[in-house]
Amino acid sequence: MKPKIALFLGLLFITNVSFAELKIGFVNIPLVLEKAPQAEKAKKRLEQEFSPRDKQLVAQQKEIESIMAKISKDAAVTGKSEQAKLEKDISNKKRDAQRAQQQFSEDFNVRRNEELGKLQSHIVEVVRGIAKDQSFDLLLTDGVIYAGEQIDVTAQVQQKLAALPN
Repeated sequence: MKPKIALFLGLLFITNVSFAELKIGFVNIPLVLEKAPQAEKAKKRLEQEFSPRDKQLVAQQKEIESIMAKISKDAAVTGKSEQAKLEKDISNKKRDAQRAQQQFSEDFNVRRNEELGKLQSHIVEVVRGIAKDQSFDLLLTDGVIYAGEQIDVTAQVQQKLAALPN
């Protein structure tokens, strides 16, 4: 049991508050994240934003493969200086492609984290709103081994998120 939950439960026993008086709920955050309409829209925004760069990276890789095929094909006919020039060119292109791929990954991760942060903020607002509107004493997420249907408010969070403007 996590220390915070144990401390909370211990405090409840000390202050003689019975569990029957508490209104406790549970929210399955991974499920909310998976099914939130905002998540799908964020995914589409990311795809739209990064698709041109992804296509450019694919084109770079094809160019490298083309040059490598040419080197292999013309190896017997090409002079040593021309061969060395082509190999240096390929080495430079591979290095450039690797840098571009790394930059792409970093940029994509930053933007994905921004989008995820926005969505998580919306989810927290919705959960807090449900907790206040329905007078919950405690709403739990993550780390719950079991939550009965009567205390699971995940569906309500999903409904409220679906009603929010994207």
